[in-house]
Amino acid sequence: MEYLPLFFQLRDRPVLLVGGGKVAVRKARLLTRAGARLLCVAPDIDAELRDMLERTGGEWREARYASSDLERVTLVVAATPDDAVNRLVAEDAGRGNIPVNVVDCPELCSFVFPSIVDRSPLVIGITSSARSPVVARLVRSKIEALIPAAYGRLAEFTGRFRDAVKAGIAEEGQRRRFWEKVVHGAVGQLVLAGKEPEAEVLVKEYLEQDKDEPRGQVYLIGAGPGDPELLTFKAARLLQEADVVLYDRLVTPEILDMARRDAERIYVGKRREQHALPQGEINELLLDLARQGLCVARLKGGDPFIFGRGGEEIEKLASEGVAFQVVPGVTAASGCAAYAGIPLTHREHAQSVRFVTGNLKNNRLDLPWQEFGNPQETLVFYMGLKSLAQICEQLVAHGREVSTPAALVEQGTTRHQRTLIGSLGTLPEQVARASVHAPTLLIVGAVVGLRNRLEWFGEARDPGGWPPTAGTEDHPVGWQADS
Repeated sequence: MEYLPLFFQLRDRPVLLVGGGKVAVRKARLLTRAGARLLCVAPDIDAELRDMLERTGGEWREARYASSDLERVTLVVAATPDDAVNRLVAEDAGRGNIPVNVVDCPELCSFVFPSIVDRSPLVIGITSSARSPVVARLVRSKIEALIPAAYGRLAEFTGRFRDAVKAGIAEEGQRRRFWEKVVHGAVGQLVLAGKEPEAEVLVKEYLEQDKDEPRGQVYLIGAGPGDPELLTFKAARLLQEADVVLYDRLVTPEILDMARRDAERIYVGKRREQHALPQGEINELLLDLARQGLCVARLKGGDPFIFGRGGEEIEKLASEGVAFQVVPGVTAASGCAAYAGIPLTHREHAQSVRFVTGNLKNNRLDLPWQEFGNPQETLVFYMGLKSLAQICEQLVAHGREVSTPAALVEQGTTRHQRTLIGSLGTLPEQVARASVHAPTLLIVGAVVGLRNRLEWFGEARDPGGWPPTAGTEDHPVGWQADS
């Protein structure tokens, strides 16, 4: 993050605007809307700017900029066509620790103007960190279409009850959940529909009900295989409601950043044969936090019910009477296969798919190998990197052809995704040469062979958004996201 988003309170505060042309007019409109008291310094100014200053009580000094103009101002904007003047303003402001914006010259700015969606008192600022104002405006137009003007009225309405709610509900987490119920529920709908008297009655009823003891709950959330855009809407919403987030090592930083900024984050991840917290302790921690009245997000890579031990966690919560919700996630098999360009099923090649754990117990894989010989079934092995050679050997020993196509997807759906294509006979050696690291996913079956025949155009993209590139050394055609 190159810029920290901040909102200045400029009402009745002196702001210096250097320049009087069309660009200065645009900045003056924003500054006067925020209530700033403008001092404009320029040899000549646009007629609209002159009218604006007269209407808002601003002042025009008909002269060239001088360093003394910065005395007692809160903020300064340089909007002249003279680069030397703009640079001088920036240097003077820097020496005085005064926030400065030089229009179209980000290297001289200590702040930039965002693209703004104004639903006052709700205001949304969007910035491209001065890289592309066009992109920022595009995002603004999309948000404008999504956020009705009535949301400003909703913000105004809830603001009227802040003091009463703060006095009636002392615990911060419970108070926040009260407001979420108000905004997301019937009250919010009434306000948006223009029925504020009915909404006011309902808020007062809620306030009486929510003075009871706080009640915590757990959200068991599937974070998907890595790409934050694969997170569901419900998962994103509940992450914003959580007081505490327990997360494992498969949860990417981009997904973790979607939690509330003030939410506590607790790492409970596991690496092979290394546990930050044993599963039993994780279960007890979930119980303890929920009993404190907190909303706890248990964020797990992939889907919590597919090799994620989510069933064990909710079994414990249910036995102790703790409320919980389960939010499914895109499991690694679906996400990694799709991003690698491999269909898990295909009418001509695979009529079923089986998810299998490749996790070793006492250096052995006790699996029903005799069931895996069907060439019309795709096999997907989770956590199979360490046991890859053993998996391939056993599959061949139990009926799969040694030439059966196989793929290992490393860090699937992320920018670092890498896909190695081979066969049951060749893949272990390829992986050994390639220095692959977990997390990985092994896909076995005829569908893997389709990857080298498919051409990906148009909307087909890898996780980073760039077009298809060359495949592996052994298979030069395909969709390869290089690390």
